[in-house]
Amino acid sequence: MAVIMASLCASVFVAALDITIIATATPTIAGDLASPSGYQWIGSAFILTNTASTPSWGGLSDIWGRRPVLLAAVAIFFAGSLVCALGSSFAAFIAGRAVQGLGAAGLTTLVNICVSDLFSLRDRGLYLGLTNFVWALAGAVGPVLGGVFTQQLNWRWCFWINLPISGAVFILLFFTLRLKSPKRPFRDGLRAIDWTGSLLIIGSTTMFFVGLDFGGVAYPWGSAVVVCLIVFGALVGVLFVLNEWKVAVQPVVPLRLFRRPSNVAAFTMCFCHGFVFLGAAFYLPLYFQAVLGVGPLLSGVYLIPFIVSISLSGASTGLFIQRTGKYMVLVYIGITLTALGTGLFLLLEATTNWPRIIIPQLVAGIGVGMLFEPPLLAVQAISEPRDIATATSTFGFIRSLSSAISIIVGGVTFQNRMADEARDLISALGADALSLLGGGEAATHVEAVSSLPPDQRAIAREALTRALRTVWILYTGFAVASLVAGLFLRPYTLGKDIDAAIGPLGVETGDENVDRSRSGSSRTADDRQTV
Repeated sequence: MAVIMASLCASVFVAALDITIIATATPTIAGDLASPSGYQWIGSAFILTNTASTPSWGGLSDIWGRRPVLLAAVAIFFAGSLVCALGSSFAAFIAGRAVQGLGAAGLTTLVNICVSDLFSLRDRGLYLGLTNFVWALAGAVGPVLGGVFTQQLNWRWCFWINLPISGAVFILLFFTLRLKSPKRPFRDGLRAIDWTGSLLIIGSTTMFFVGLDFGGVAYPWGSAVVVCLIVFGALVGVLFVLNEWKVAVQPVVPLRLFRRPSNVAAFTMCFCHGFVFLGAAFYLPLYFQAVLGVGPLLSGVYLIPFIVSISLSGASTGLFIQRTGKYMVLVYIGITLTALGTGLFLLLEATTNWPRIIIPQLVAGIGVGMLFEPPLLAVQAISEPRDIATATSTFGFIRSLSSAISIIVGGVTFQNRMADEARDLISALGADALSLLGGGEAATHVEAVSSLPPDQRAIAREALTRALRTVWILYTGFAVASLVAGLFLRPYTLGKDIDAAIGPLGVETGDENVDRSRSGSSRTADDRQTV
């Protein structure tokens, strides 16, 4: 079991590392591949395929089994990393990033599903906490490692590093992970897939994200291209819901998951949590680099209080849940600290003030770390065994969706405020400097601040601080929304039985790595008991 968990954690590590390791390497990559205008696609290509494919992975694992689908995800991620490492053109590199995003979605989704299959509800908190600890650790190491590779070796090492890890993971999981797979012919499995729903959600997500990505950068927000992409993306999303409700026999996202108010509260918390977490992880380094004037490596070091507090809080949360079987007290503390810590980011100044830099990160980090597992466990506690995989993948989709929207909406908020600041700064900075800080790509030109004369630099940093303060207000609002949603989450006792997972065609996909004498084929009364 230790080898299996180590392999699953390594899967999470490479998937999470790939999100953050390019943060400090992106400008260099865009320059080397001669595509400054494609800057945003280095991250967007990954996020787009990652988010769009997340709901499908759970259903695929129900049809063909956890082990083969997880191994396929590892292989896809390996292939995408290899293409990125070898790609000589920007088009090839972006294609590799898209393939990486597809594989990473499978890794993160299937790891959570496998943990749910391997352990009881009570024990899941501990092991999900462990995977979240690894996820946060990779998030902390990523920017620093990316900076080291870019400055000391070559940015391609950001992708070479994935190959030995994912290769070892594939071999270990192939020989050690023994989850029963449905005895189903390949053609029957293909017929069981909700192809219409899968295509609709991919189309909706793609159009919506491309529209948001183009808005204010490639095209004005009011342009026909942006408006049509967003509107038609939303309309296709409505068609997806109708398909899942009225047409699909085995839907990608069963709407029955949203019938219980407690589940709706949990999914709302998941959205707000992902929105706040990734937004803070993205815009705090921007503050460190643009306002405090530190380099990419030091900005990663400055982020350590946030990441370490998340990691330790997440691990402690899992241990508490395993010992007590309760999670509501953690939810209340977590949502309160998240809202408080995010609000404290409003106190960040244009000059270095260590208490104001460290304390808000610690408070917000502890709160964010407490909220990774409880909402998911609350959903699983009242889900039938056959819905565990789809509930878990739906949870992951909502988190991925919120994370992607968070970066885009935060960027729009920042750019709009900088555009407002530009009208007041034209006389102080001059047209040349202002064209970099006030444009649609203001966040990508913040290094220009360090080259300004001292008096102009101070003015620019004050303006950037005010613009980022608007971003912190946005994230504080979502943290408060999570707090409100948490009030509607229902408490359930987490039982110690391990449920057999039932695939969509009624075929047991239980686990050979655990003792089935302790398990039941359906949710026990203890699991459903309201505290």
